[in-house]
Amino acid sequence: MAAYVSVPRDLTRVKSKVLFNLTKRQIICFGIGALMGVPVFFLLKQSGNVSFATIGMMIVMLPMIFMGLYEKHGQPLEVIAKQFIEARFIRPKERPYQTNNYYAVLMRQAWAEEEVRHIVDSQKQKTGRNGGFRPAEKSYKTGKKADSFGDGTCQKG
Repeated sequence: MAAYVSVPRDLTRVKSKVLFNLTKRQIICFGIGALMGVPVFFLLKQSGNVSFATIGMMIVMLPMIFMGLYEKHGQPLEVIAKQFIEARFIRPKERPYQTNNYYAVLMRQAWAEEEVRHIVDSQKQKTGRNGGFRPAEKSYKTGKKADSFGDGTCQKG
């Protein structure tokens, strides 16, 4: 008979163990919990009730034990707690859905172009056919460009 060992399919979730089959994170969290819990035990033990001191020590150590052990979707407890606090207390409660309405953008562009066209048309009506400006045209007689300024000078020809 051969011994079989189960190997997880996703090897990225396997964590390296350091001491007593615990990860480095777990050892640090348990150590901090012990540093907080043991003095509480001895302080409460002076009152005479050892059971009360033990319960008090466990209550003080419990958050650090949870931080070392609990993990959901690859995220440790403090990350989950931070996200919960942000979602519940910091961010606004109502987050309206907003999209980029490209039709509205096109409508604003068309409205702006219409307004510009209206302004240009009103200026044409005030000053004459095309605002007193004659475009440079070729003269039928000479074949050269006519002056565009109306004063007999043609700057570019």
